[in-house]
Amino acid sequence: MNVRYPTHTPYDGSSKLFTIGLKPLEFERWIEIDEFLLPHLAEKQRLYTEIPEKVFVEEDDTRDAQGEVLGLLVTHLAARHRATHSDSGTEVGGLEGGLGGLAPALRGAPLVEASLLVQEDLILMRRDERGWRLAAGSLCFPSSWSLREKFGKPLQEIHAPVPGFGPGTRPAELINRMFDGLQGQAVERFNWSIQAGDALYHPLSNVQRIDRATNRPTRFPDGDINAHAFMRVERQTLRKLPVSRDVLFTIRIHLDPLAVLIRHPDKATLAASFAEQLNALDQAQLDYKGMTADRDRLVAFLDGMARAA
Repeated sequence: MNVRYPTHTPYDGSSKLFTIGLKPLEFERWIEIDEFLLPHLAEKQRLYTEIPEKVFVEEDDTRDAQGEVLGLLVTHLAARHRATHSDSGTEVGGLEGGLGGLAPALRGAPLVEASLLVQEDLILMRRDERGWRLAAGSLCFPSSWSLREKFGKPLQEIHAPVPGFGPGTRPAELINRMFDGLQGQAVERFNWSIQAGDALYHPLSNVQRIDRATNRPTRFPDGDINAHAFMRVERQTLRKLPVSRDVLFTIRIHLDPLAVLIRHPDKATLAASFAEQLNALDQAQLDYKGMTADRDRLVAFLDGMARAA
């Protein structure tokens, strides 16, 4: 029997939470395509149809930069992903619907067209006197944040809720400098969390996850970690666009059941490292990640997995 293991395991200690952790990225590895390409694109189409205002935003003067993103993606897909995309890189084999069912405003946006070629979400950042702001974006698979809420804001305000990354902090200053310093290279980083269920569209903030009846964070249904906990890994990349000089921020979501680690050949090491990192989170970090109520239960589950190896 073929067992599918997680593509990335940043919880092994290689990408610690609440750190910047940028690493160089070779351009040939820029976009990730896997067996979930068609269902992920179909989910994007559904979201564009049902809640377009929540998953796409743009400033009026960003269309040229959006077109630049589309051109870079098409060239990359034609060169690197011929098994799934047309020779021109402009179409995905087997995808039904395309742009035809979308509202006219979305059909005319190059960033929307680009987003329906890849599993990544695409965020366009532009510099002004306040720093780098979110000028346009296709965000169909948010990890506990709202595109509308962050639209037009500079990085330091976007990151204000993140413990240790708000305005005036050293990490906030470093991130702005890193955006300024990007030239011809690309970089990547990983972020990860635990969620209940396998929803790709996951916009709820930690405040919204509070159960109004108990005034406590919601727990996994029936308390069954094994059945309901999913590892949500974000692979993020950054590159500066050569013409507009805007920065393209891509986010690729990987979702795997936590229980899949039970079958992993390195399950003892992964589970122990995972538990160690969860135990290291302070109260503000736990609250931000929405794991205040469930951290101990998650750690116990992982410790049991490590001991059973």
